[in-house]
Amino acid sequence: MDLNEETIKLILGLKIKQSRLDRNISLSELAEKSGISISYLTEIEKGKKQPKPSKVAAIAEALGLTYDWLVSLQLNKRMAPIGELIKSNMLKELPLSHFGLDAARLIDLFATAPTKLAAFISTLIEISRSHDLKVEQFYFSALRSYQEMHENYFKELEESVEKFIIKFGLDPNQTPTDKELEKILSEEFNIQVLDLDKKKYPELQSLRTAFKPSESPILYINPKLTPTQRAFALGRELGFAYLEITERPLTSSWIKISSFDEVLNNFEASYFSGALLINRDRLVKDVGEFFKKSEWNGEKWGQLALKYNASPEMFLHRLTSILPKFFNVNHIFFLRFNNVPGTKEFKLTKELHLSGLHNPHANFNSEHYCRRWVSLTIMDELKGQIKNGSYTNPVTQIQFSDYAESDSKYVVISMARPMNPSPDSLCSVSLGIKFSENFAEKIKFLKSPDLPRRTVSETCERCPVKDCESRAAEDTILQQKLNQRKMTEKLADLLN
Repeated sequence: MDLNEETIKLILGLKIKQSRLDRNISLSELAEKSGISISYLTEIEKGKKQPKPSKVAAIAEALGLTYDWLVSLQLNKRMAPIGELIKSNMLKELPLSHFGLDAARLIDLFATAPTKLAAFISTLIEISRSHDLKVEQFYFSALRSYQEMHENYFKELEESVEKFIIKFGLDPNQTPTDKELEKILSEEFNIQVLDLDKKKYPELQSLRTAFKPSESPILYINPKLTPTQRAFALGRELGFAYLEITERPLTSSWIKISSFDEVLNNFEASYFSGALLINRDRLVKDVGEFFKKSEWNGEKWGQLALKYNASPEMFLHRLTSILPKFFNVNHIFFLRFNNVPGTKEFKLTKELHLSGLHNPHANFNSEHYCRRWVSLTIMDELKGQIKNGSYTNPVTQIQFSDYAESDSKYVVISMARPMNPSPDSLCSVSLGIKFSENFAEKIKFLKSPDLPRRTVSETCERCPVKDCESRAAEDTILQQKLNQRKMTEKLADLLN
């Protein structure tokens, strides 16, 4: 419990405002009775001012309260959940400013409808406990919301990349190599780049990078990284340095998260790297030409990613920034799945949804994702290529997905490859576009009758498809819904 000055001001302001509203006393009436100006009372109620004891005593007398109760941290029963929220670090941890909010505005809402909001907060806390949600999960959810608010396009970061390219004499028509980026990092920012010693630190071999801050900072890079992955890691470090970001993680994989700002800053450095490696104007031109084709060509799509020396994840994720801004294609999603060969477990490790929550999306009930999704079936082809020794470049597939339980239709482009530096795992990344005639006019191959087409569902437990050859679990949740619907119908019949 963090009982700092800000916490005390917030609770005092909440108690004063709630007591005033309970007594149906206006601000002007309280000002007249207490001898304190309306403007100052407003600041106190918002938790922005800490009044002197004499003024607290005047307010207490005007409201018919005791001084001791007003200055205590106690709240009545209906306000208790809100008090616990204020006393905890939650308000400090919430990235309110990034969403145009502050603690004072929330307190104002709490005081206006305390009973309903207290019940709502209690419900949220209970849900988080039931699903064992950690604050880290909240941070990443907040980051996704922040990206979605901006359609994952950040003009300031794009402009910073343009200035960086000019300042250091890079060719915008060529993707910078890892050697070029390492040279800039070393010569311009005095950051030494060394290989991570796998013999000395075998426990850290899953990390891609580790940063040692000091007067002579060092970036340790896993020597197993491909040139593409190495370039992205160096670009990310250049993002931290050039943007002068100090609150940051020290490793590529999250070990401990201290704040939302740390998560946001890491995203901005990663965005900087993606924009540096995959030039916006070149990509818009190339993708525009590809979209004019009436037929899908997976090989050429893969070549387009290779042209930018980009991993499938870098390439598809960069498109989530480009499509809404320059093609007005905004009903899209990005997914990343991991799978260990020999197992039937698929983990959704990253997702982003623009202009609404799309299918597919994560579930927290351990349900089985539909085995007909191209995001999952593409790994079978990847496994086959690895087994027979024919794998060279990431596998690319496309699928037109018709959702069995709704009118939703998506065209999903998936790319898959072995994980690195952990090749015993497989990874697929997918870009989904919600189908509409409007989008089909911009992306010509969406109308192609030759696109592979399958009826899919959200999860096996909710799937109405009969005799599905890929089913991994029984349709238990669907049956529960159908039984409930039958009961509702029979009850209506009985009562009518």
